[in-house]
Amino acid sequence: MTDTVVSELNISFSHTEFLLMGFPGIMVSRPLLVIPFLFIYVAILMGNSLLIYRIWVEPNLQYPMYWLISLLFAVNLSCTTSIMPKFLLGLAFGLNHISLSGCLIQMYLIYSAIVFESALVLIMALDRFVAICRPLHYHTIMTKRLLIWLNVINVARVLLLVSPIVISFMKVPFCRSNTILSFACENMGLLSLGCGDISRLQVIGLIIRILVSVVDGGILLISYIKILYTAMKLVSGKAQKKALSTCGTHLMVAALIYSCGLLSSIVYRLGTFASVNVQNTISAIYYLLPAAVNPIIYGLCVSEIRHCIEKAYGRGKK
Repeated sequence: MTDTVVSELNISFSHTEFLLMGFPGIMVSRPLLVIPFLFIYVAILMGNSLLIYRIWVEPNLQYPMYWLISLLFAVNLSCTTSIMPKFLLGLAFGLNHISLSGCLIQMYLIYSAIVFESALVLIMALDRFVAICRPLHYHTIMTKRLLIWLNVINVARVLLLVSPIVISFMKVPFCRSNTILSFACENMGLLSLGCGDISRLQVIGLIIRILVSVVDGGILLISYIKILYTAMKLVSGKAQKKALSTCGTHLMVAALIYSCGLLSSIVYRLGTFASVNVQNTISAIYYLLPAAVNPIIYGLCVSEIRHCIEKAYGRGKK
């Protein structure tokens, strides 16, 4: 009886430390992966930080839309920074070990950023809806107070949706391999190492994915259909072109975010049909591509931001 209890305790508390081995199929030239990933990470840090700084110091950009854009850049930085330093250290120096608590913290930060970003894109759609459909009341509706409260609600939503996943993982015994074959600590990678009944965690993950991807994506699509319809109907000439350009930029960013998420989900659902390296590549695209491309999209397509950058660093000084 005593031996049985001790055995169960050993299983429950086994593997409190893991090897986070992204791209396990590349071992010989593994350190060379540091070069492209470090370049991408530095580009993400510089691009997002630069635009955050410009938005907050430029008097012409002190409007709700630009505050929300800068917040999106901050989310990009938080998500990638929760992943890349550990990943780069693992590639360069073989520092692949991570504790269970460290893995869960990384998972919490990643999924918090994803859930927050999804709702933030909806808030940005609301901002455009008010600007185009209720232009005379824009400044009385889209106030700093409203934006603060919307983001407080967003943070509460993050806590409500992400916390159950992390708390549930604390109760899972990990008695299989201690090697996580993932780009980062993701729920699917950890679940593959779990013992016992993990169906509850799978259901929780599916529900949250539906709430975030399907519900948010559906609301976003309906919102922009309404916005574009109103823009085409009520606005004309130069104002119409500007409204459509701004909405098109937001739609481009939203489409990039959701398409990367959809691609990641499809590849993981394929399971054995996709190699581990392919799954890691898709994860890298999911986490890094939007963060790298978003500053370029907004910097080039939003004329006010582009002009401020040109004035500060480029043609404006000539």
